[in-house]
Amino acid sequence: MKYNIIIFDADMTLFDFEKAEKYALENSISYFNYIYSEKEHLPMYKTHNKSVWDEFEDGKISAQDLKTERFRRFFKETNIKINPNEFSDKYMDFLKESSFLLKGAKELIEEIHTDFRLVIITNGLSKVQNMRIRNSEIANYFEEIIISEDVGVKKPDSEIFKLTLDRINHTKKEDVIIVGDSLRSDIKGGLNFGIDTLWYNPNNNKNNTEIKPKYEAHDFLELKKIIYKQK
Repeated sequence: MKYNIIIFDADMTLFDFEKAEKYALENSISYFNYIYSEKEHLPMYKTHNKSVWDEFEDGKISAQDLKTERFRRFFKETNIKINPNEFSDKYMDFLKESSFLLKGAKELIEEIHTDFRLVIITNGLSKVQNMRIRNSEIANYFEEIIISEDVGVKKPDSEIFKLTLDRINHTKKEDVIIVGDSLRSDIKGGLNFGIDTLWYNPNNNKNNTEIKPKYEAHDFLELKKIIYKQK
């Protein structure tokens, strides 16, 4: 078998972050006595959240500022009058409860964990990701769960990959592959570090970037075929 270590991204690779995000936003807005509108609020918030996370991954904003800046922008557009800091705390309380898995993710990990050493690297906030991931049904199958805020470095920085392999006492890059849904974070990070990359792309998104993954899978069955054909 060529691969020994499989590094997984968390959200939208194994975990259903869209469902978690919707759950947290709806419950947080209701908590502060506003009427939640999925049609209006959810797409608006997702736009601001993605923009701020992109800035974070580009090193333009800190993890601390990220927590509130996305809500500050969201409230400015909606004219909702809530303190962004207070809302952020409540939102993360709801989000950390949301260990929702993508359909088929549990079965995938249960099937492959005896053949590969599994690790998670996630660009996330410690308060949220620690509970969401470690309380999930698949947490015990991973040797390490690396959260960017915990270690002070994020994908696509190659340092987070080096730190991860140091944690599991592994030195060879040739038998390591990263699986993730983000070209600019997961795949670029794997390329920066010099390991094989698998872009998990269930929505058949076009790659309009210069970032070229070694493999591409559109569902978990295809993903399994790719990692097992290396035997």
